[in-house]
Amino acid sequence: MSNEYRDNLNPEGHTAEANELRRQVIEVVQSTPVIDMHTHLFASQFGHLNFSGIDELLTYHYLVAEAFRSSDVSPEDFWRLSKTEQADLVWATLFVQNTPLSEATRGVIHVLKTFDLDPGSSNLREAREFFRNQNVDNHIDRVLALSGVTDVVMTNDPLDVTEQQVWDSRIEIDPRFHAALRMDGLLNDWTGSVETLRSQGYEVEPDARGKTASETRRFLDQWIERMNPLYMAVSLPDDFQYPDQDVRGRIIRDVVLPTSREHGLPFTLMIGVRRGVNPQLRLAGDGVGQADVHAVERICAENSDVNFLVTMLSRENQHELCVAARKFANLMPFGCWWFLNNPSIVSEITRERLEMLGPSFIAQHSDARVLEQLIYKWAHARQAIAESLCESYERLRADGRRVSRSEIERDVARLFSGNFQQSVGMIEQRLEHLTA
Repeated sequence: MSNEYRDNLNPEGHTAEANELRRQVIEVVQSTPVIDMHTHLFASQFGHLNFSGIDELLTYHYLVAEAFRSSDVSPEDFWRLSKTEQADLVWATLFVQNTPLSEATRGVIHVLKTFDLDPGSSNLREAREFFRNQNVDNHIDRVLALSGVTDVVMTNDPLDVTEQQVWDSRIEIDPRFHAALRMDGLLNDWTGSVETLRSQGYEVEPDARGKTASETRRFLDQWIERMNPLYMAVSLPDDFQYPDQDVRGRIIRDVVLPTSREHGLPFTLMIGVRRGVNPQLRLAGDGVGQADVHAVERICAENSDVNFLVTMLSRENQHELCVAARKFANLMPFGCWWFLNNPSIVSEITRERLEMLGPSFIAQHSDARVLEQLIYKWAHARQAIAESLCESYERLRADGRRVSRSEIERDVARLFSGNFQQSVGMIEQRLEHLTA
């Protein structure tokens, strides 16, 4: 190693410059607005599907699974409790009897602190009163402002009766909440979906042959017109393959991909979940498996005119996904999904992507199911992302290339919103409220 290069790695004379660079990066990351491109949140117009408040935060499936590790209560007894009783049990177990060190428990503490509620209380009386007194729409405004989120992408199931009623009412949906057309029922439970589609007048077959392709496309066409979704999405198991000759493979080939082309909608793949590893835990009982990235490469190679947004649940898949993204411009890696949404792993994956892809990926999404989760999930993500960017910029500076404030702003804007907007063709009119 040359003396010049060794000196440039940590030059004493550049300490002030390095500190100023770090200050600017943190400032930009903290202030740049985010489009949260995958959540399970709903606009207020969806009524009880819009989860909010301390009881919902505490019965989030991450916390439920964690509580069973430190409690003698059985799953059967837990599910017999009311939601209030479940929340009380989780609070007592994880926050009173134990130190809330996990990411999920720390997130609840962050939310309570944000609203000036006592995170060390032995009971939930104060928190429940606070959330009970909030006006729904005003509270949504406040949470979005606190989290720096301008737009939320929902998860919308066209086979869900409750959601259908909202869409059928033609009520005006909060323009900050965008639709994503969820395909899980069609692709992962075709047998169960056939009866529903037939009851609505669609001529579909259990083996997905005959008129199934054209009729299912007609179903999707109607829902695309109704929802105006930004993309179609599916959560897939760790054994997902493409191409495949099973029913899922035929529907992807004959229905989903042609629909993507016709409407210019990306197909979003979330790969690696193992459903019901412990069925007793219900939603908290899903696990993770390493998937085959070759399936992603094949679907991208065979469909170069379709954009694919891809996230994978296994940490072990992240490097292969980065390599695949280097080969296919129609592949956009996004976020640190589910079990990966921990600061240490977000930091690791972000560093890896920056090293291999530059700023050409979507840094994060919240996957939030409860409104207030936006506050801590984005606060914690911003911190990890800022640290990763600081390291990358400092290395670049040590090699002789300084980075300007405008370049930092450009990069962070791409990571937080620009790459997503470009991937989904998000036209200016859809975001006109940002400048209103």
